Amino acid sequence: MMPLVDVLKKTEGFFKKKGIGSPRLDAELILGHVLKLNRVELYLEFDRPLTPRELADIRALVVRRGKREPVAWLLEKKGFWTLDLTVRPGVLVPRPDTETLIEAALSLIPEDEELFLVDVGCGSGAIGLALALDRPKLKVFATDLSTEALTCTRDNATALGVSDRLAVLKGSLLEPIPTDRAIDIVISNPPYIPSAEIDTLEPEVRDHEPRLALDGGEDGLDTYRVLVPVAAERARKAVLVEVGAGQAAAVAELFTHAGLVEVTCHKDLAGIERVVSGVKAP
Repeated sequence: MMPLVDVLKKTEGFFKKKGIGSPRLDAELILGHVLKLNRVELYLEFDRPLTPRELADIRALVVRRGKREPVAWLLEKKGFWTLDLTVRPGVLVPRPDTETLIEAALSLIPEDEELFLVDVGCGSGAIGLALALDRPKLKVFATDLSTEALTCTRDNATALGVSDRLAVLKGSLLEPIPTDRAIDIVISNPPYIPSAEIDTLEPEVRDHEPRLALDGGEDGLDTYRVLVPVAAERARKAVLVEVGAGQAAAVAELFTHAGLVEVTCHKDLAGIERVVSGVKAP
């Protein structure tokens, strides 16, 4: 039987040939996932012989990674904010940049106030769930067009123990929310990549992640043009959205035109204006 260390080295070499940017880390994550070992434990068990069943399970994931499927899909989990989220094929993998959106939203949500928030285009549920866990009185409506995304959000809400405060609704933007339901805050990480740029992205994104969650039209702003006016009309307190690099000024103008005030652009850790927020005028 082949020892763990040899499998790790072979996997790393295979990933290098496939042009994967972090071959060693990805190999460690996949072996650790199959063997139920963390990265430190892997090194402590380098000489451990692997069974045929273990080798087959590892090989299946290595083949998928070689086709540039996102690692998070293979592991079926992704860390975001303080959460470990389930993610699956067909659902956008949460990005660290989106944590800027969480920080901006928390500054507008009092800890002791019961508010209703809509997470538009919820994907895995990362945004709404992170906020619900940090604000125990917050109630969340999560909307999406994707059945896979809604199922993933629902499963994450159950696993995190907040399913009693999160409703999952299928439909476009705010359409699934009854018109007589008061909404306090609308938050969204909408598709914002210009259509022509998608084919230039890394294969993990270009070939695998759902285009519905990526394609923002010719200039990347199509969804904002529809969402911002409706969100500004229905939200009683605030609207917040994530934006792509270089888009903040144009989206901020949409906020102002929709009547929102105190419009602010928030920078991510790289110094890029990543989030636009605005509050409802008194």
